[in-house]
Amino acid sequence: MHVSIFGSMLWIATLAAVAGCGSSSPVGPVRFANAPPVWRVNDRLDVPKAPKEEPYMLRYYHFDAYYDAAARQLRLERERRALGVNSLDEVPDSTWFTNRIGVRALTPTEVHRGSQPGESPESHRPWTIKSSKIGGTTPGLICEDKRGKKFLLKFDQRHAPEVETSASVIGGRLAWAAGYNVPSDHVVYFKREDLVIDGSAYVKVRDKKVPLTTKDVDTMLAQAAIEKDGTIRGLASLYIDGKPLGGVERDGVRDDDPNDKIPHQHRRDQRGFAAFAAWLGHNDLKFDNTFDAWQEDPADPKRHYVVHYQMDFGKALGGMARINGRLSADYTYRFDIGEAFASLLTFGLHRQPWEPRVDPEIKGIGVFSANHYDPGGFKPNNMGHLPALLADRFDYFWGSKILIRFTRAQIAAAVDAGRLTDPRAKPYLVDTLIARQRMTARYWFRRVSPIDAVAIEQAASGGPQLCFTDLALHHNLETAQTSYTIDAYSVGGKRLATLKSVPNAVGRSCVADVPVANDRDNYTVVRIKHSRGGPPVMVHIATDPATGQRRVIGLERR
Repeated sequence: MHVSIFGSMLWIATLAAVAGCGSSSPVGPVRFANAPPVWRVNDRLDVPKAPKEEPYMLRYYHFDAYYDAAARQLRLERERRALGVNSLDEVPDSTWFTNRIGVRALTPTEVHRGSQPGESPESHRPWTIKSSKIGGTTPGLICEDKRGKKFLLKFDQRHAPEVETSASVIGGRLAWAAGYNVPSDHVVYFKREDLVIDGSAYVKVRDKKVPLTTKDVDTMLAQAAIEKDGTIRGLASLYIDGKPLGGVERDGVRDDDPNDKIPHQHRRDQRGFAAFAAWLGHNDLKFDNTFDAWQEDPADPKRHYVVHYQMDFGKALGGMARINGRLSADYTYRFDIGEAFASLLTFGLHRQPWEPRVDPEIKGIGVFSANHYDPGGFKPNNMGHLPALLADRFDYFWGSKILIRFTRAQIAAAVDAGRLTDPRAKPYLVDTLIARQRMTARYWFRRVSPIDAVAIEQAASGGPQLCFTDLALHHNLETAQTSYTIDAYSVGGKRLATLKSVPNAVGRSCVADVPVANDRDNYTVVRIKHSRGGPPVMVHIATDPATGQRRVIGLERR
């Protein structure tokens, strides 16, 4: 279903506000419209004039992060559920996120290829250097290949060969498959003679453009890992189409983008990214590792709108700990007041959570393992990344539902795109990612009921039955014998029946004879609880007035 983003999100915001109210009824106050769920929001309305570019003021950004954290504590703000979800608590397709893995058949070949369009510049040499890279801590060059395609060329640091280039590509491939927009990144190999300096090439020195010289390029390449035969490994990140608008603000909306209606810190797709970041150890979450672009609509060149990207996964997969030597990465903020206070109170005897961290000592692999990985204790490098800071168990559950869908073949395809040369690297990284994948999903599936894929289906007898899947069993994350208690209520809270059910071999369960309430549209609320304990799922069912058939119109997680 395709609807106006304003109408759908206003309804969702109202629903969230109602959900926060108290209620003595066993079914609670939440009610859903008797309508199909929204699977695509129309945030591609024409924006005829490009929004302004958002500047990145580094010092202010970090200062504001700590000021905001302190202010929120003083205001005693209540936790707020994420917005930007449909009636089934799923994220619809938008300019921020596109449902891919698990929604359609996604082949390992597609995962290996990643974001489209984007053929690697490696086959289109020589490359013409236009300027040096601006911003960031890693040296790089802005280049153009023989096709006229512009790209950013970055290099691994000499003490960490292959680490940053492979992590950038692998993380980007997995993020794209999960549903996020990412640039087209490729590991490339080249030699010094493949680089030609353009006559107008420049480097910025104290905000002034100075001609780029051969010496400048050689000095930059001297910092890179170069093979004995002169081969240089790099990362080619193709420029994103459209007019660049800078990073995605961590809170609020773009005032000059009429499609931007939901405060960024409350978007489920942005908050749920925290589960994905924990899985990959992608701790470098910050403003300048996101990107907005004002783009032309592929089907209508007269229409333009803003598209939102995640980017720069080079410090993921243990890269931050390897490259910067910060072993506390993933476990603490860069400036972590809480950890510092704990250390002070214990006179430095407080055992740090990163102390048992295991270094695999494999070329191309960062300080990355499944040993002592804590899915609930992950912290990004920057405390100011509000979506990750505000993410709750429902956001992490949504993200975990996506990442657990990756098969070994799909993960291996992403790792293969990283072009790691040590024969031990690929199997180690695939095994580690799978172990962390399962640990992440198991952790969050125990904190939010993993009942999912709820639908009314036809039983063999011909009548309707309520079916659902227990994701923890479906993915073999739990082994305990499980049964389900299904309580049906009217909207007024009157219990209509209590039914029992057990799952089949793949975690699917169906129950017939669910009572039909006499309320308007036969609105019935069904509470499902599993025997392993934990919160329930509330399923809202009504009769479709057009067809007379029963259907699920809403799902509420508690």
